[in-house]
Amino acid sequence: MNVCVKPTLPDANLLMREITHRVINEFTAAVLLVSLAASRSGDRQVQSVLGNVQQHLEHCARVHRALQMPDLGTSVDVADYLLGLCHAISRSKLDRQNIKIVMGAQPMVLTSERCWMLGMIVNELITNAARHAFKGQGGTIRVELIENKSVAICNVSDNGRNSGEARPHGGLKIVKSLAESLNGNFSQQFGAQGSVSIVTFPVHTND
Repeated sequence: MNVCVKPTLPDANLLMREITHRVINEFTAAVLLVSLAASRSGDRQVQSVLGNVQQHLEHCARVHRALQMPDLGTSVDVADYLLGLCHAISRSKLDRQNIKIVMGAQPMVLTSERCWMLGMIVNELITNAARHAFKGQGGTIRVELIENKSVAICNVSDNGRNSGEARPHGGLKIVKSLAESLNGNFSQQFGAQGSVSIVTFPVHTND
């Protein structure tokens, strides 16, 4: 008798960590390739251009490291985590667009997995604001995290030039799904002076 055994998918957390690890390895290989090309070029202008490319790839790799799926069962200071993440995003995406991040967060401890989910949300909201809010003119994105009666409130706002209508946001479903995974809620407000995205969720869970 032939027995058909259905293949099983790997654990989602393990799969995410493996994908991120491979992406970081690809960035590392690209950095080494660009560095080698720069060292072999005798043209200073070419070396300068390749040096800028190498630096940009290194900054992108740092963002992916910051967003790497953490080991489960540990606790993380969210303020420190978001500060490091915002710094990496600034260097990789925002500095060359003249966009500044202002970060303010109260000390708060979350499990590593919940901290990672919040980091994914913040990264997506910052990326979306940088892409749609400023029309190439620069500006400021503010990331704030406070706790009020055991509820975490994370605001990502910008002073972009907006018509008052919601901007296109391909990652909005992911943001909403992650907020729901935090047992929280997600909302957005748009106006002539910019936008604010708000994520609220309980600091403590019964899990």
